[in-house]
Amino acid sequence: LLDAYALIYRAYYAFIKNPRINSKGFNTSAILGFVNTLEEVLKKETPTHIGVAFDPPGPTFRHEAFEQYKAQREETPEAIRLSVPIIKDIIRAYRIPILEVPGYEADDVIGTLATEAGRQGIVTYMMTPDKDYAQLVNESVVMIKPKSMGNEVVVWGVDEVNENFNTTNPLQVIDILGLWGDSADNIPGCPGIGEKTSKDLISKYGSIDGIYEHIDELKGKQKENLINFKEQVYLSRHLATICL
Repeated sequence: LLDAYALIYRAYYAFIKNPRINSKGFNTSAILGFVNTLEEVLKKETPTHIGVAFDPPGPTFRHEAFEQYKAQREETPEAIRLSVPIIKDIIRAYRIPILEVPGYEADDVIGTLATEAGRQGIVTYMMTPDKDYAQLVNESVVMIKPKSMGNEVVVWGVDEVNENFNTTNPLQVIDILGLWGDSADNIPGCPGIGEKTSKDLISKYGSIDGIYEHIDELKGKQKENLINFKEQVYLSRHLATICL
């Protein structure tokens, strides 16, 4: 299952210093990069089933919960905006399903399909560079982070997620993101708590609920912020949770 926009953006910016321009002056970087990725998946992974998920136009349920969700993002580059319909045509020409559900992001669509396939014993690979997908990983659902900056493809199973996030269960990634926030999606998290502290706190207390059950064990500004921004922390956890 491919996270279309994450891969399209990645492809576009991979060629940003040397964009691919056709004879008509059109920037084909996003198209070329995406098709190269798709071809590599088809040839190297030889999947029995494949689908490409797109974020739908318009707001999602996360925007309804938090109006500023993704509000800081710059407008989509014109070259990407013009490339998406062409990429969709190419995907259709491959006879690969395009997965798009109004009101839900590609994360939610991929998460739902991957989880259901996993329940049926079908090993499912989610191709995306986005860390929030790590919460979905289990014995049947694996995350593939594509090549970047000369690095090879990275495959995350349960052990790799737990090692990277200092967790005992990938579902704890949701609580880590609730505390840490996500600047890419404008998820606020808790002020003063970054990547390392969020991982340490969830490692010690197991969950956000566990932290608040032991809030008196914490001290200083950290304790103060967790108390003052409790509602924001729970909202952030809700925004970071992939809907199944």
